[in-house]
Amino acid sequence: MMLNVCMRTAVGHVSRWVMVTAVAVVGVLITEESGQAKDPQSPNIIVILADDLGQGDLGCFNPKSKIPTPNMNRLAKEGMKFTDAHSPSSVCTPTRYGLLTGRYSWRTRLKKGVLQGEDRLLISLDRLTMPKMLQQAGYQTGAVGKWHLGLQEYDPEQPELKTDYSRPLRPGPLEVGFDFFYGIPASLDMQPYVFVRNHRPEEPPTETTEDSTRRWSGGEGFWRGGPISPSFRHIDVLPNTQKEAVKFINRHVKNNKDEPFFLYVPFSAPHTPWLPTKKFVGSTEVNWYGDFVHQVDATVGQILNTLDRHQLADNTLVIVTSDNGSHWRDEDIKEYGHDANEGLRGMKADIWEGGHRVPFVARWPGKIPAQSTCDATICLTDIAATTAEIVHVDLPQDAMEDSFSLMPLFEENPEGFKRTSIVHHSGRGVFAIRQGDWKLAEELGSGGFSLPRIEKPKPNGPTGQLYNLKEDPKETNNLWLKQPEMVKKLQQELDQIRNQGRSRL
Repeated sequence: MMLNVCMRTAVGHVSRWVMVTAVAVVGVLITEESGQAKDPQSPNIIVILADDLGQGDLGCFNPKSKIPTPNMNRLAKEGMKFTDAHSPSSVCTPTRYGLLTGRYSWRTRLKKGVLQGEDRLLISLDRLTMPKMLQQAGYQTGAVGKWHLGLQEYDPEQPELKTDYSRPLRPGPLEVGFDFFYGIPASLDMQPYVFVRNHRPEEPPTETTEDSTRRWSGGEGFWRGGPISPSFRHIDVLPNTQKEAVKFINRHVKNNKDEPFFLYVPFSAPHTPWLPTKKFVGSTEVNWYGDFVHQVDATVGQILNTLDRHQLADNTLVIVTSDNGSHWRDEDIKEYGHDANEGLRGMKADIWEGGHRVPFVARWPGKIPAQSTCDATICLTDIAATTAEIVHVDLPQDAMEDSFSLMPLFEENPEGFKRTSIVHHSGRGVFAIRQGDWKLAEELGSGGFSLPRIEKPKPNGPTGQLYNLKEDPKETNNLWLKQPEMVKKLQQELDQIRNQGRSRL
């Protein structure tokens, strides 16, 4: 069994138990209270997904952080922080897929790496997603920020087809469950560089930009050359994301104030290119990266302030997390004295803990106790099943197969949390499995960005990696040869989860 520990350090709350009946709605089972179509107290839900933000960047996780993060610290103070949270992948696209579907992305056509800006939609249109489920439960749904899940329909008979930006960009976010979308197609360093509103670019990408070089190589910030809209500026993306997220909430209050809303805000930052606006340049001791993280925190603050202004905070679940670990090298740690991944081995894309252990804070006044900490091992895929429980949905067997509700942990009932293991996946497609204190990786090397990326086994040496994270959190002592029974046990568990097509039984 995976050890789940949640600890309250401030006043608690009272859980409400109700009798429910069931009504089938479009492939899911939605329960009713007192014969109503939905619970009138259904909370608003906001999920903010930072891009390449490390656990060690946040002061609430790392007291030695050199970056001011007062708004995310505030969320942790007013809610619960999770110290052992993991993205389902160490890179962008597969984590986004896992979060919105509650399913590991390696079960799809994407077996490693990420999509590009001209790739077609990864999510099957017949798959139940978190926003679709919430739509069916009466929510208004919006997505603002970095999409990175493909646009227009994928044809397995013609996998080479690219997105045609001269045509409507459907299917896309709206077809997988969002009523509104504004943002960019992929990462901020991937062409084409356009702002998309619902099904169309706001301005066609009729011009071309040249390659740009990384900050650590003396450049102005890394991005790949390619098509760009004439008025597109990379530095505008995070401010525009903030503006449109706030506008979505304002518009909802004006037009749909009696309905709950779900707002998904996948930031493009602090992923490269590191482009803080003038207000934040020089605001930290960690150069461009630290300044950009500072701006990310301020953007979170503007969303929180909007909830406060409309008196929505008390009935809104807010989750802030990251799609993977920080892309922060050993050289950066030495130069700036700041450890973005808080002493963990590796970084973004790696199978090691620095690749996929991420910050995770959740606030829901009256439901989640303030100033609380949870040490349970969780995965971002679990957000989907959590929202299903919130809106009283009985999930079908073929939906959200790798998702387990966090509600027992929110209610400080760790024995009720059903997850017993997590499958990790690196940028290069290396698998690992975590169960309790033990972690097995099927191959040697990082499987990502850190060296050695790939390591061939030596004669009579280990063919994979086995660590006891309680005794060896930095993954320095490979126990593969010393613990053959544990290797066998974890390998069998990993094979079973892959072969049966689901984690939830």
